[in-house]
Amino acid sequence: MQPLRPPLCPLCGDERLSWRELQGLEACCPRCRRVPHAVDLTRAAAVYHGPLRRIIHAYKYEGRRSLARPLGDLLQAAGGDLLRDASCVVPVPLHPLRRVSRGFNQARELALTLPLPTVTALWRVRATQPQEHLTAAARHHNVRGAFRVSPLLGHRVHERLIRNQVVVLVDDVRTTGATLNQCARVLKDAGAREVRALTVALARPHRSAG
Repeated sequence: MQPLRPPLCPLCGDERLSWRELQGLEACCPRCRRVPHAVDLTRAAAVYHGPLRRIIHAYKYEGRRSLARPLGDLLQAAGGDLLRDASCVVPVPLHPLRRVSRGFNQARELALTLPLPTVTALWRVRATQPQEHLTAAARHHNVRGAFRVSPLLGHRVHERLIRNQVVVLVDDVRTTGATLNQCARVLKDAGAREVRALTVALARPHRSAG
């Protein structure tokens, strides 16, 4: 695997070229400075490339659910500092039709391996195209309005684990961050104080990732 090594951009989790100008907004990569972000901090374990890409593909599309535990170990190793003062983890939801066809939500299985309560706080209320082959602009348009707070989220859980709390979104791969940012906006509208994102892999559509 190709691990991501510091210095890292706090908003997308990708590697920076040097340690210079790592204070405030200057800590962000040039691309993230140009785009508003609802996610406050992002971390990924490794680049979506080579063996890790094949492992994630087997996990998601070949039903290899036993891979959730070792992938979750990668999440915890990469994002321990993100989890330390958080109240809960929230898996990025699948649309019900896709969840039925796949048989499980890969993000939820990953979230359950982490040492925090897993809260199904979000619903995907609109079926969207697969993001993999869309441009960055099309990805953002594709997921706009696709998420809402789950109507099954109880008031007590909402008040204890979401409102005024630090919440960590969990997913398998981050590409442009469109899905994570839409989910973060909904969580912040629901009262979350800070929303972080933790993914196993970071895809690099703007680079040659193989």
